[in-house]
Amino acid sequence: MYITNTDIQTRLGNALYVQLTDDTGSGSANVSVVNEARLGAEGEVDAYLATRYQVPIDLAVHPELSGVLVSIALDLAEYRLRSRRPPIPADAVAKRAAAVEWLRRVSLGEIELPASIAIASNPATAPRAARVGDARLLTREELSGS
Repeated sequence: MYITNTDIQTRLGNALYVQLTDDTGSGSANVSVVNEARLGAEGEVDAYLATRYQVPIDLAVHPELSGVLVSIALDLAEYRLRSRRPPIPADAVAKRAAAVEWLRRVSLGEIELPASIAIASNPATAPRAARVGDARLLTREELSGS
């Protein structure tokens, strides 16, 4: 987990936090809506990072990454919540675009995460088996006598 609902509330301020999530007019934030935005944002971060790293990245092991990953996840979560009540302010659109571009560049290896200890790579992205050696000597057709 990179961010909490409280982080999102702090980012937006209480009034906007409630305004963007209260669909029933109760005057209270809908925690389910906030959870959905938070989990979606964290999933988006992990989807990009998973091309190179084992995710989620443990911020207890890599506290130096906390600032950047929290900021990126908050930018994405804020955009998700604001998209529920258009129009989306230009600054929120720009922050999301910058976050996605940064994540894209990390996924391509153009940007390295500033970790003091090596981050575990994603074992699912390990090299796949490859055929080595000479080309096949006999084809199926040759073996069947065709």
